[in-house]
Amino acid sequence: MNSPPVEIIRISEEAKANLLVLKRRTGITQWNILCRWAVCASFADDRPVVETPRGEASNVEITWATFGGQYADVYTALVYARCHQDRLGNDRDTVAEQFRLHLERGLLKLRGRDDTRSLGGLLSLIEEIAA
Repeated sequence: MNSPPVEIIRISEEAKANLLVLKRRTGITQWNILCRWAVCASFADDRPVVETPRGEASNVEITWATFGGQYADVYTALVYARCHQDRLGNDRDTVAEQFRLHLERGLLKLRGRDDTRSLGGLLSLIEEIAA
């Protein structure tokens, strides 16, 4: 079994702003849940993530165990599998950076969708992603 891509997830100020918008729109108060769906939304996009500079770090930190909950090992495997699919290395730095890029892209994607303006809309989007 691979080790988690990161022990502590640190997000940018832009990602924090996106989380705050999603939290307000959906009423979901746990950021780890919104982050899980953001990563899944990014993984649903077959295109590789684009390298982006690290924005200013926010004060939001989430442990990998909190992010993944009882499915932390599944999320770990998904990140490594996506790196393999995108023909990237599986060294810890590459996997950690890819996770960060997917998380931030997913948060941006979710915030930009009209259907995430409510909890019902987010749930419909989740069903669409899962299908």
